[in-house]
Amino acid sequence: MPSPPAVVEAADLLADAARTGAACLPVRELFEGGGDLETAYAVQQLGVRRGLDSGRRIVGRKIGLTSVAVQRQLGVDRPDFGALFADMAVPDGGEVVVGRLLQPKVEAEVALVLGRDLPHRACTVVDVLRAVDFALPALEIVDSRVRGWDISLVDTVADNASCGLYVLGATPVPLTTVDLRTVTMAMTHGGETVSEGTGTDCLGGPLNAAVWLASALAERGDPLRAGDLVLTGALGPMVPAGPGDVFEAHISGLGSVRVGFAKEGGEL
Repeated sequence: MPSPPAVVEAADLLADAARTGAACLPVRELFEGGGDLETAYAVQQLGVRRGLDSGRRIVGRKIGLTSVAVQRQLGVDRPDFGALFADMAVPDGGEVVVGRLLQPKVEAEVALVLGRDLPHRACTVVDVLRAVDFALPALEIVDSRVRGWDISLVDTVADNASCGLYVLGATPVPLTTVDLRTVTMAMTHGGETVSEGTGTDCLGGPLNAAVWLASALAERGDPLRAGDLVLTGALGPMVPAGPGDVFEAHISGLGSVRVGFAKEGGEL
């Protein structure tokens, strides 16, 4: 069925912002009462479908707003999810070109790669433990197509959960060797620690976040599958990024991951 006109308009605004580099006004203003969660996911799904139609490839999902610190930063009170595309990946130690993103911010988190499907609507921690092939340290470079990060939950969900880019560490770690609840994270910028947290800062543990995501996606008829990448959510506050910045995160038991932002004229 065709999408409602306001959903199409919202998706068009966000797509135009990404294409032109000029952030748009909050899309919640297009909906009566600021919209609701289902309307926001309808906008997201339309954007994702357009991406697939243009030849992009989904490689997994991200969970957003799992950290109380990040929820406070954005004024929201629950997690959300978005789609990860293959062209969002940046190599560990790589650089992001100037202008590729509008308003980038960096956060450190645990990534999981699945070896089995997670089809159940009432997913459990045991299901996730059996399904995960390995974990990696990760940096998510979040971005908002909405001007000044003036977002509600509706805005960020519609905007594919404020997805931007992501960076994965290079050494897979099996869950038999690490307790993700007790990992500690420190992210540095120019040798100074700018964000800290622990596994419990992510919904009480990254596996809890993965359970939430698996159940939510199965309920929508689009479950996580073997091979999917899951970014489980921030372990600490996100930090704004600009040209010339370099961020490195160390997560105990998982290792380190690094990304730079090119100066004017830099290349990816």
